[in-house]
Amino acid sequence: MYEMKEEYKIGVPLIDEEHTHLFELVEEAYQLLKQEFLVEKYDQIMNLLLELKAYTIHHFSDEEAYMESIDYPALFIQKAQHKAFVEKLEDLDNMDLDKEQDKVIEDLLAFLTDWLVNHIMKVDKLITQTS
Repeated sequence: MYEMKEEYKIGVPLIDEEHTHLFELVEEAYQLLKQEFLVEKYDQIMNLLLELKAYTIHHFSDEEAYMESIDYPALFIQKAQHKAFVEKLEDLDNMDLDKEQDKVIEDLLAFLTDWLVNHIMKVDKLITQTS
């Protein structure tokens, strides 16, 4: 269901590859939500959140380095949005996972879907349009 589509590519191979992996992580969250007969998802959610945080920090570092290399004028805005993304993941980390496991996954999916589609299409695409 969640996959990197051609229209999401910005034309920078490294960034496109990393966005592809982020879509794979979103798909992993979706598949976890669909596992109705898996009552206890705490460990899987925590592992997914940890992987998402680590990977997005890595990705944002790469993306920001690329923007610096081309003197991207909106780098400051991107950095602020990246910081807000990581903080949101930390907020999800603090939800009551013992009682609201599917809700955490649903919130995570809504947040990640909105972020990936809107951020890539409206913000990241500008990187290559202004370079």
